[in-house]
Amino acid sequence: MARFPKGYVKPTDSCDSCLAWGNFSGRLCPACYMFGRSYDTAACAGCRRIQPVKWGYCRLCWCQARLSAKALADQLADEADVRVRLGAVRHHQLFFMGMHHRNGSARSIRRRGGRRGAPRKPPRAPAWRPDPGWRQLPLFAQIPRDYGRLALADANLASPWLAWSKYLAHQLAEARGWGRNIRFAVNRGLALVLTGHVEGDVIRRSEIFAPLRALDLPVVHTVTVLEEMGIFQDDSEPSFEGWLAERLEGLAPGIRSEAERWTRLLRDGGPRSRPRREGTVWLYLNRVRPALLEWSNRYDHLREVTREDVLTHLKTLHGHQRHDQLVALRALFAWVKRSGLIFRNPTSRIKVGQYEYAVLQPLAPDQVDRSVAAATTPATRLILALAAVHAARVAQIGTLTLDDVDIGNRRLTIAGRVRRLDDLTLKLLLDWLEHRRSRWPNTANLHLLINNQNATKASRASNHWISAAMRGQTATLERLRVDRQLEEAMVRGPDPLHLAEVFGLDEKTAMRYADSARALLAQAAEHSASPSGKELRPD
Repeated sequence: MARFPKGYVKPTDSCDSCLAWGNFSGRLCPACYMFGRSYDTAACAGCRRIQPVKWGYCRLCWCQARLSAKALADQLADEADVRVRLGAVRHHQLFFMGMHHRNGSARSIRRRGGRRGAPRKPPRAPAWRPDPGWRQLPLFAQIPRDYGRLALADANLASPWLAWSKYLAHQLAEARGWGRNIRFAVNRGLALVLTGHVEGDVIRRSEIFAPLRALDLPVVHTVTVLEEMGIFQDDSEPSFEGWLAERLEGLAPGIRSEAERWTRLLRDGGPRSRPRREGTVWLYLNRVRPALLEWSNRYDHLREVTREDVLTHLKTLHGHQRHDQLVALRALFAWVKRSGLIFRNPTSRIKVGQYEYAVLQPLAPDQVDRSVAAATTPATRLILALAAVHAARVAQIGTLTLDDVDIGNRRLTIAGRVRRLDDLTLKLLLDWLEHRRSRWPNTANLHLLINNQNATKASRASNHWISAAMRGQTATLERLRVDRQLEEAMVRGPDPLHLAEVFGLDEKTAMRYADSARALLAQAAEHSASPSGKELRPD
């Protein structure tokens, strides 16, 4: 697949199917893309090209037949008149995308109330779970199904399960703001996977993922409807299992077994321990892995590791690497000792030592200016303001909801703390809300920041998307957040209690900011004084 540089915009081109000229992504214009998803590919009876055909003719021939019928009747013709003209197509009039039948369209009738256009579709008739009634219980377990061998043309459109699923899909679409294309694709996917479905059957993710992707149908939205029906089973292997098997590869069997039990206890928790976040589990196992690999060359179990082995390994490490690995090794051997797998903890009485943090440094003005110039969209400008003005973390920005914004009272709630909206943040917030309303008018996602991936869902935007615009800059979102808190400590005074109250910092973190601010202020005072100790005064 060809890779394009960041910011690349596809130039104006012609559609490979209808030859229309315009701006669109991919090889096909949107109309031909939807036409191709609805009809099978074959040789066109008019132009002899291999294209998706409807009644034996491609979309380009249909456009020409519609144009000819419109020229005769001086108005937009219906489909029956166009079908009559299909056989008489001998040439094709090229056109711009979306403009082949714009002029001279049939007049729409003004109905009562002043609304024009086609009448509204009636709401979908309610449907419920089919009554199983009497049925023969299966003698054997459910046999895995191959949905890849089932074509959409063979789908059972009269299935009561399909009627119920379409009703649920309609309700979910109204609640979550699914667009017309998503609704159409979800209904096609449901018709495929529910063909032949009976009471008691379970649809597994491993069976439908590849067939739906091959037909370019939305897997996530289809699975949402199946979960609502209660007939879906997610049998995919969690990513944690694959990662754990990879990290434990190369260890001795005894050491591998003990390390695996410890890692799972960290993730799942135990009678006397709380479950840790998955990111924390990754860090702990990655930190003890180098030592475990080294000891696996000589030992079969952790009970054979001695204090001298630990000290020898730590001598090869310095700084934060020694600190982090020793903390993880102490946690591992403390659990092994507590479980009765070893007799003595080889890491006991080995001091971790106090980690000496460097003095935090403020950002230079030109570094901040480059980050401001990189924020070119309403979303990135608002994200930049939340990090640089309100010191919000990336995860806190992603979890903000519309209920956290009180424009009337000029308040913003970040991580449970109410903050005053300044003029800059208020303006950027209003710009983003206007863009959000015009870009996704039907979305039901309550999160403040949304994009194309989560606008039709209820999930939050990913940390990767939020920090993408500042990636590669010196003043990243994290550096801007640190700089804002350091500025508060330097302007209002190095008071840890004030920093903890304003930003919700831990006491040790607040003391670190206060110490850095105190050191920077002392350094500035030294530079402002003369070599003899007198203050430099302007003339």
